[in-house]
Amino acid sequence: MSEASGGPLREPDEAAPALTRREVREAQKAKKSRRTRRGSLLSVVPEWLKVGVVAVALMVLVRAFLVQSFSVPSGSMQQTLEPGDRILVTRLERGPSIKRGDVVVFDGTDTWGKPAGASNETGVRATLSSVLAFISLSSGADYVKRVVGVPGDHIVCCAVDGRLMVNGVAVDEPYLYPGNPPSTMKFDVIVPAGKIWVMGDHRSASADSRSQLGRPGGGMVPLDDVVGRAWVRYWPLDRLGSLTPAPSLHDLPQPTGAAPT
Repeated sequence: MSEASGGPLREPDEAAPALTRREVREAQKAKKSRRTRRGSLLSVVPEWLKVGVVAVALMVLVRAFLVQSFSVPSGSMQQTLEPGDRILVTRLERGPSIKRGDVVVFDGTDTWGKPAGASNETGVRATLSSVLAFISLSSGADYVKRVVGVPGDHIVCCAVDGRLMVNGVAVDEPYLYPGNPPSTMKFDVIVPAGKIWVMGDHRSASADSRSQLGRPGGGMVPLDDVVGRAWVRYWPLDRLGSLTPAPSLHDLPQPTGAAPT
């Protein structure tokens, strides 16, 4: 017998023995039994619980990617927003899409910390608050303010007539709380790349970028911390209305130089 050039000879594989009819029936019964057990476990779960789980999952997804609801906790944005107002924030407008004049919600966890007067609950109340915060995707350190400066803007307080100056232009601010000056604190800042400068409309009652000037970051808010732009006030119903950007800020000329890093 001649030798094969490709290597040693191998015996052909033996064919697997065919199942008997009885074995086939038993395998089908076992498969059906497994399906029945899975169905039985689901049938034990109450229908209201199934609906609730699906509803919560959908709500979390919507709030994570589309729109989120917030309650205004203080009077720092009066009279645009009153304490107890509820607003919807679009998460589709974030980062570079944020414009000067927008009302935004941002997460201050890593920068400003929790707002003054934030709840310090313990025990069961703290646990319930944590669950609700998870469902609403709230950090517990959320702020709502108006964007006064975007990357590259030069903001000065104040002009000779007392108005804020942005990129050399004195700004009219009709949204300010009646009787409030634009600011009693003097400052002269240039907004770095990737940051914004924010202020409350009720300037005398707002802890905003001005209050953070002496801290790391110089009062600037990272664009990455912006949850989104507030676009509608939906509660109470007698205050239902859209929150459009302030034209006097939105329409200012863009900065001529590059934003500092």
